[in-house]
This record gives sequence, structure tokens and C-alpha cells, in this order.
Amino acid sequence: MTNPATTAPLAGRREWIAFTVLVLPLLLVSMDVSVLYFAIPAITRELDPSATQQLWIFDSYAFALSGLLITMGSLGDRIGRRKLLLIGATAFGLASVGAGYATSAEMLIAARVLLGIGGATLMPSTLALVRNLFQDAKQRGKAIAIWSGAMTGGIALGSVLSGVMLNHFSWGSVFLINVPAMLLLLVLVPVLVPEFKDPAPGRFDLLSVPLSMAAVLPVVYGLKEIAVEGFEPLSLGCLAAGLAFGYLFVRRQRTREDAMVGRALFQGRGFAAGIGLNTVAAFAMMGSAYFTTQYLQSVLGMGTLEAALWSLAPSVVIGAAAPVSAVLAQKVDRAYVISGGFALAAAGFALVALVGTDSLWLLLTGAGVLASGIVTVMSLVSDMALGSAPAEKAGSAASLLETGQEFGGALGMALLGSLGTAVYRGDMAGAAPAARETLGGAVATAGQLGGEAGGQLLALAREAFVHGMQYAAWGGAALLLGAAVAAGALLRGTPAPAGARTGPAEALATSAH
Repeated sequence: MTNPATTAPLAGRREWIAFTVLVLPLLLVSMDVSVLYFAIPAITRELDPSATQQLWIFDSYAFALSGLLITMGSLGDRIGRRKLLLIGATAFGLASVGAGYATSAEMLIAARVLLGIGGATLMPSTLALVRNLFQDAKQRGKAIAIWSGAMTGGIALGSVLSGVMLNHFSWGSVFLINVPAMLLLLVLVPVLVPEFKDPAPGRFDLLSVPLSMAAVLPVVYGLKEIAVEGFEPLSLGCLAAGLAFGYLFVRRQRTREDAMVGRALFQGRGFAAGIGLNTVAAFAMMGSAYFTTQYLQSVLGMGTLEAALWSLAPSVVIGAAAPVSAVLAQKVDRAYVISGGFALAAAGFALVALVGTDSLWLLLTGAGVLASGIVTVMSLVSDMALGSAPAEKAGSAASLLETGQEFGGALGMALLGSLGTAVYRGDMAGAAPAARETLGGAVATAGQLGGEAGGQLLALAREAFVHGMQYAAWGGAALLLGAAVAAGALLRGTPAPAGARTGPAEALATSAH
């Protein structure tokens, strides 16, 4: 069956069932970003990690994931996206067992690195397979909208699920829950998902692998350090080194026929703009999360599980935002829908800027409005970028989208976090050093002081944090309004991806049954 408007074949029940299976690894990979929030106290008691080891238990997963996305996307185009997905699922399951039964901090860090490597194979493979399963533009838009909502929801769900698991099982359960899901994936994917790959990929450029990692990892690390320590020489040096390697990587890609990131990707109108706008959307999403989680716990005084449960409230509206935006984009120029998504997210930031020290519902409303706008943008620009790329390069296209998200998220936490911290420290200039640095330090210091002095310090610190959050929110709103204008200018009149650029890879799809 085909769509008479595009002559692209329509996906049937089998493809939609296969898509449902592909959402499973996406949920698990996104959940693993936040799954340690509740588990770290129990891990600390049993494994006794040093402060540095505890930091790497958190960050090793994200570093391995972000550093290998480009490599794995290109590899999937060459060896087959389904094959890479199955390899990644096996690695992810085995690493989950290793993490769940880790007997030392070093073993847990190593397992987290392997989880990140497995995650780097799963994320571009699933999105690329969605691109191949749904050749009709309308169906693909709906599928990618659901995909984007699942990714956003998975991050929020991870912390809650870990809290529930830890109420009944040991800390290793937050990793072992991945195993049955990966086994299910290994059984169902060969039956339901056909193989897709580039029929003429060229030689794999091995030198580009370390170059891409040297470009990505220092930048991500530097941005994370800026969010915590501010603009220190180490963080700035990492940024400079990453940008220098990034220049070398881009130069190599532009001069090779068998490039990991080929020039053909950027020939479709809207691909580069889609990557950039998706990065801005991730900037806003993670930048806002940096403040809302601290607000719930340190300003309102909620426990971790209670805060995580309240943070799920905005997900109620997120679930409807992406499908609605996909329908709207079929009726009007998608440039206007994307601009409207950015404007809606900016309105969410404006609501957050009005939050006081006791404004739970206003915060949740602002976060919900912001997230709805961001998911609208991310689903549409992801569809636009993937649809404009050649089908045989879908893995590379997906990896660039997701690498941009990693950059944008780290940049959002770094810049908005630094702005909020600068305002906080200015307001707390006369306080004790520990209280002056962070709100968490002020909470600890107030607990030590006790009595009226502790209460006054805590009230002052909470007001200073909210003041900083308000400045950061206005900054985020201004950025998103600029993105709304840019999206309208860059994308107006851009044809909706219609599955026309299907290349030889679509014909080379190998049936799995």
C-alpha cells in the first residue's frame, strides 16, 4: 500500500509493532542518565568510593555515550543498523549485570563506561531504523514525535523508577532491571525489524574515530566543569582543545570521499538548521532541569523521591505535545509550528522567572509549558533533519542529532547554571564561604548553625537561589525567542520531508523473516 500523494509505501501493523520494540532501548538508555540519583547513597555505603570515584560513577556513562555517538552512527550505516542494535543490546545487558553486581567502585565505573558504549550503539540505531521503517512523511513524523516524547519522559522516569526499586531491592536492581528488557529486544528485533545499511559505504575511516572523540569529550567535560566550578583555566582549556580537534575532524570530513560524516548529509535543505535548532532545544531542556530539581529539594525542602514524583507532573502535557505538533505540521508550514514551539517554551521560561520561594504549582506549570514547546521543536526538527538526509546515511544523521543534543544539554547547564550561580554568589557575598558557594552548602551550614541564625541563613540562601533562577530563566526566554525568529526565517518554505530521498539503501532492506 502506498500514499498517493508521495508514492512512498505506507507502514503497516508489523512496522508499528517493530517501532514499539525500538522504543524500549530508547527508554532504557535515557533512564540510565538519571537512574543513579537515588542509588548513590547506598552505593557509597557499600563500595566506599572516593569523591573523584563518585563523580566518575555519575559521569563515565555520559562521556562514553557522547564520545561514541558519531562513530556508532557511521558504523551502523556500514554493517547494518539492526546488527549494531543487537550488538549494543548484548553489550548493554552484560554491562548492566556487571554494574548490578559490582564489588568495587572501579568495577562500577568500568561497567558504566560499557553501558555508555552500549548506549551509543542503541540510540542512533533506533532513530535510524525509525527513519527506514516509515518512508511516508506523515507516518514518520508521528513516529518521531512519539520517539522524542519517550526520550524526554525516560530521563524523568529513571529517577522515580530507581527510587521505587530501592524501596524493595538492593542498589544493583536499578541496573539489573535492564537485563530482561534487553533479552526481549534480542528475541523480537530479529523477527520484526528488517536490516538496513548503506550498500556502498566506502572504507571505514579509523583515524576519524579518535578525532571525533577528541573533539566531543573535552568540550562536554569542559562544559560540565563550568556548570560546577565556573570559568576556570581547566574548563576553558578543555573547551579550546575540543574545538581545535573539532576543526581537524571537520576538515578531514570535508576532504575524504569515505568520510564518517559525509557531505551528502548537508545537501538536503533543513538538515544543518535542524541540527542547530535541536541543539538549542536541548540547551533549554537541560538548563531548566538544572534549576527545577534543586528548587524542589533545596528550596521547598522535599525528599528526593517526593521531588522526583513531582517532577513527573509536566510529563502529562508532554505526552500530547509531540503528536499534536506532528498533526499541525501537516496542515501549516512546519516553520511556523517550530517557531511556535520555541515561543511556547520561552513562555514557560517566563513563568519560571515569576517563581518565588514557595511557588510549586507555578514552577510545575512553567516546566510543563516549557517542556511541551521543547518536545514540539525536537520532534519536528528531528523529522526534518532525518527526512532530508539520504536514507543510506540515516545512522550518521541520527548520531549528529544526538551529539548536538549532548552538546546543547551540557551547554545549557553550564551557561544558565553559571548565570544563576553568579547572581546567587552576589546576593550571598556576606555569608560563610560554604554557604556562599552553593545552595546545598548553605543548607548544610544552616543545619549546623541551627536556631534562628540557621533559619535566617537558609531563608537568605533560598531567596538568592530563586533570584539567580529568575535571571537564568529570563536569559533562556530571550534565547528561545531568538530561536523562534531564526526558525521562521531559515525554514519558511522548506518542503516537508516526503520520503523521496530514499536512495539505494531502501531497496537493499533485507527482510528479517
